[in-house]
Amino acid sequence: MNMTRRLLLVLGDQLSFNLASLHGLDPQSDTVLLAEVMEEASHVPHHPQKITLIFSAMRHFAEALQQRGIRVQYVRLDDPENTGSLPSELRRWQALMQPDEIHITECGDWRLEQSLKDCGLAIQWHCDSRFLCTRTEFSSWAKGKKQLRMEFFYREMRRKSRLLLNGDGSPVGGAWNFDAENRKALPKGVRPPAPARFTPDAITQDVLALVAKHFTSHYGALDTFDYPVTHSDARALWEYFLDWGLAAFGDYQDAMASEEPFLFHARISAALNIGLLDLRQLCSDVESAYWSGSVALNAAEGFIRQLIGWREYVRGVYWLKMPEYADGNEFSNTRSLPEFYWTGETKMNCMRQAINQSLKHAYAHHIQRLMVTGNFALLAGIAPSQICEWYLAIYMDAFDWVELPNTLGMVMHADGGYMGSKPYCASGQYIKRMSDYCRGCAYKVSESTTDDACPFNALYWHFLIRHSDRLRSNHRMGMLYKNLDRMPESKQQALWQRGQLLLAKLDNGESF
Repeated sequence: MNMTRRLLLVLGDQLSFNLASLHGLDPQSDTVLLAEVMEEASHVPHHPQKITLIFSAMRHFAEALQQRGIRVQYVRLDDPENTGSLPSELRRWQALMQPDEIHITECGDWRLEQSLKDCGLAIQWHCDSRFLCTRTEFSSWAKGKKQLRMEFFYREMRRKSRLLLNGDGSPVGGAWNFDAENRKALPKGVRPPAPARFTPDAITQDVLALVAKHFTSHYGALDTFDYPVTHSDARALWEYFLDWGLAAFGDYQDAMASEEPFLFHARISAALNIGLLDLRQLCSDVESAYWSGSVALNAAEGFIRQLIGWREYVRGVYWLKMPEYADGNEFSNTRSLPEFYWTGETKMNCMRQAINQSLKHAYAHHIQRLMVTGNFALLAGIAPSQICEWYLAIYMDAFDWVELPNTLGMVMHADGGYMGSKPYCASGQYIKRMSDYCRGCAYKVSESTTDDACPFNALYWHFLIRHSDRLRSNHRMGMLYKNLDRMPESKQQALWQRGQLLLAKLDNGESF
């Protein structure tokens, strides 16, 4: 084995040529290590397409590094010498190569970072410069604040990046946020572009066979995989969105429609999160599209806000509050996640649509996650750890740093309002307003207490009633409780009883 000066471990979500730990890489004396390990692929039952994406992208990245003359040690999942975890692989290769130094860029998972820090090796850690805001900068911004609000953080990121600012530093269009213009339902006759698809090459075909062999117990389809696994294909997906999706994204980013899993969404979050796309370049491209007149301000601002506002914000919260954050359970929820989250077998059309497309594509957009599957979990009192595990497992773009705050904080309000000022709860009326799901449903969204009433309706009021002591004082929920108080006692009782019945069915393992 050739001796090496520096051993550089690159993780499966760090496939960037400009990764901080790769700066100053010497092809003559340094070695890059990548390893497919069972621990990372199975610590939750990750969707088979997610595993395929990461392993295939890793193999393509390793090949691209080698083509640049860089020494790479690549460990495949089925390598008989594979020890099964990243810390043990790092120790094995340290013993084989005896490098002077080991370098790693910050992880996206607290669990993994701790296990690497505890592995007994001297590691030089690098700040992940792929993000706009460092962990330290976020901590400084959050210091002394009892509650954090994304809006104020977002403005700081706008100022830092100079995106969509006038010469005097004021926001273009006279406002920082145009979210109020981004909540339109999809009109009849408006059709989204056909999704861009990428045919699996020989490397991906090998990975598909590997995943099919080793992860048969994991939920989710494998035969529909058509996602980009290289930097160039990820760029092609992005450019397709710029040409065909971005202009309508602003208006319809919250819309949902039957048998339309992607609508005008970019679908680039997974590629971005594993390093195939660059955050700063994406933002620059969107800003350029606005200045050239190709897209309206609400589309450009809305997309940029997702990238440098929300995405950076949840990462900041994650690293600021872990590991205690993961134990948050404000409402003391203990109910098990219903089986239909893994199968899609439910008569609720909105849930069936969102879950089935998640199983088929490892994808759902933010409103489907927040206001359909997430809203149901909140209203039904599902244990936060179980719904967090489901989101982490089922979605291709889900990594702990982004999934956990979004699910535990925003979806479940389990952090007590640290991240969001109120629970994102809604009845079936919201789903009716933002989608066509209700038209194809076995339940009636116009009813609340009958046997065929939309379950979201009674569960919504049941949630407000059972958590009245905690939520009544929330100024953003005052109107909801006024509406509740105006109801006749008999109506409140009927809603409570219907809610109790539905929750009892869940406890009995029944679907509805």
